[in-house]
Amino acid sequence: MNKGRLVEVVARELCVSRLQASRLVDTVLDGIVEGLKEDGSVTLTGFGTFEVRERPARIGRNPLTGEPMPIEAGRKVGFRGGKALKASV
Repeated sequence: MNKGRLVEVVARELCVSRLQASRLVDTVLDGIVEGLKEDGSVTLTGFGTFEVRERPARIGRNPLTGEPMPIEAGRKVGFRGGKALKASV
């Protein structure tokens, strides 16, 4: 499912226009991003937890030449599914 399909499902379930559903989906996603920036994690009970994870610097390999190359430390967003989500999938 992509964002467009999600908007269609929300519009149908709430009996609203696609524009209103799109704004709703965008607002929820913006809230998740804001929560990650401020708190480092967002927990949606019954669904799962989004969290910022630190990745250490490491040595990787250039896929073309096979030579070692440094990869900088960084941050990534991880997701851990909740018990209800795991049970339903």
